[in-house]
Amino acid sequence: MSTARRLRIPGIAYGGDYNPEQWPEEVWAEDMRLMREAGVTMVSVGIFSWALLEPSEGVYDFTRMDKILDLLDANGIAADLATPTASPPAWFFAEHPEALPVDKDGRRLSYGSRQTFCPSNPAYRRAALRITEALAERYATHPAVAMWHIHNEYGCHNDACYCDTSAAAFRTWLRARYDDDLDALNHAWGTTFWSQWYYSWDQILPPRTTPAPPNPTHQLDWRRFCSDELLSLCTAEHEVLRRAAPDTPATTNFLVLRTIDALDYWRWAPELDILSNDHYLLSDDPEAEVDIALHGDLMRSLAGGPWFLMEHSTGAVNWQPVNRAKLPGEMRRNALAHVAHGADGVAFFQWRAAKAGAEQWHSAMLPHAGTDSQIWRDVVQLGADLRALAEVRDSTSTAQVAIVWDWNARWALELPSQPSGELRYQDLVRDWYTPLWRAGVAVDFVRPDDPGLDRYSLVLAPSLYLVTEAAAANLSRFTERGGTLAVGFHSGMVDENCHVYLGGYPGAFRDVLGVVSDELFPLLPGETTGLTGDVAPGATADLWSERVRLTGARAVVSHADGPLAGHPAVTRHRHGDGTAWYLATHPDQDTLAALLDRIRQDAGVTPEQDAPAGIEVVRRRGTEADYLFLIDHTGKGAEVLADGVELLTGTPVSGTVAVPPGGVAVVREPR
Repeated sequence: MSTARRLRIPGIAYGGDYNPEQWPEEVWAEDMRLMREAGVTMVSVGIFSWALLEPSEGVYDFTRMDKILDLLDANGIAADLATPTASPPAWFFAEHPEALPVDKDGRRLSYGSRQTFCPSNPAYRRAALRITEALAERYATHPAVAMWHIHNEYGCHNDACYCDTSAAAFRTWLRARYDDDLDALNHAWGTTFWSQWYYSWDQILPPRTTPAPPNPTHQLDWRRFCSDELLSLCTAEHEVLRRAAPDTPATTNFLVLRTIDALDYWRWAPELDILSNDHYLLSDDPEAEVDIALHGDLMRSLAGGPWFLMEHSTGAVNWQPVNRAKLPGEMRRNALAHVAHGADGVAFFQWRAAKAGAEQWHSAMLPHAGTDSQIWRDVVQLGADLRALAEVRDSTSTAQVAIVWDWNARWALELPSQPSGELRYQDLVRDWYTPLWRAGVAVDFVRPDDPGLDRYSLVLAPSLYLVTEAAAANLSRFTERGGTLAVGFHSGMVDENCHVYLGGYPGAFRDVLGVVSDELFPLLPGETTGLTGDVAPGATADLWSERVRLTGARAVVSHADGPLAGHPAVTRHRHGDGTAWYLATHPDQDTLAALLDRIRQDAGVTPEQDAPAGIEVVRRRGTEADYLFLIDHTGKGAEVLADGVELLTGTPVSGTVAVPPGGVAVVREPR
């Protein structure tokens, strides 16, 4: 991975969540035998074991965990040992009912599932650090423990608590953010609007349910606070673990996926030794393979290199309205696609499918049907695949293109009372990412204030509604120095406090883009406008339009009809030694792809490797060789230009490599 505290398991780690406490001990020996058969090298243990490890306050029972870790060590399987703090036991809430979370409507939620705690509650923090310290002291030198697993999925079910304790913690956070200057907060929040001026810190509450939309800056600071409050719990546990075992890396499983946006992972990433992620497909996503690639690239960018896939599924999950099973070959393609996009470890939830509990219908490596099942055969095959790819570990990206990603911009864009409630940050970014993915163009993700943008030829900002003056200047400097920048509509509109940049849209990007708009014309659902200019006949756009006036840029595409007929829709501007494009609307999929092809060609960016449509192309760069991943999503297979050795079969290839129908080829390319 990317830090000094490295995972000591060789090659690509393989395994899943292991919950032997759910089974009688006689099953454990079979687990060990089958793990060896599948090629499992590491499992996560103890994630939800708090009630068994500490049956009453300060009284510990490590008998079961001792046996489990000794058994894993005897079978050559490493442990990713968890602090079980995601699920406090019943006795804790009997003693501390005030630690239960409160929702924004003021209802105190009940114990009986997981993550049922208030992140700001001091009794919870004390109890969490106490069990963490007890585990760390007992198992710091255990030979099975290769990594610490802090908590589980922070922010999944309790990203915010609105109780009075949380309100007090929020006020403390605000006093630090605004240097104990209440006037500064009032200015930042614009509290002269709707008579919201605060004369005392104690008057400030969380953004609980109100009759009308709450203050947007209030809501944005609340999101920032909630992310930081959970991060403080993570770092507190990490410090306990580091003191006990300074050389053992620690991780926590992020939730970088389409449906979760609770945490600012740019702030979280530097606090961990190894970054890991849980990623699950949505059954209604027609191109789930794009989702895997996008979030894999985002994880690799957060990590600054390889990362660990802590959870995904062998088949169906249990938490969607309809939980679709994976088709033949899909699980293997999913797992190897994560490796292609930087994962140096592949794990599933979970090892053995549960026969009871809320996740009993979630797929597993060892399904209810046992070893006489397609899932089990696929699990064994994947273990062999990952052994064959061992040398890929530690290889990195080759991207010349960066996409700007910012959680503050995402939170701000999706607050109420926007010009259009149809805008979704994830969808806007994915719309731009997908054509690059289809073309086999490598992509990194960056913060808008990343000081190293010059390492890229092309930077894309599909959706950057909120941007600081410093970050906007950073993107402008990148362009001035010769880079190509492309910006999507409704970007640069507000500063870090959600205050509109005055003087015309797109606010902070007016100068670099060479345009100014005086009015926004968002389109109604189902409404489209025709496009004309350097586009194919019949090109259309939806979601958005605005009245653009050129102040140095030239129009490349214009609106063909509607209230803005003749006004620019896509512009190009020479800025310093570089070029800045503005997409002031949302073109149809084919038109957007053609425009992005033109923009990247203008920037001199080429695909990693020419390949037929439907073949995903990804290259990882090693110190002595490159690794070309070719994944067929058509079910037809293809021949692709390549020279080297195909690692999954061990076959030398010269000229071309055959990608099997619905399969994967990985070619080691000599330098």
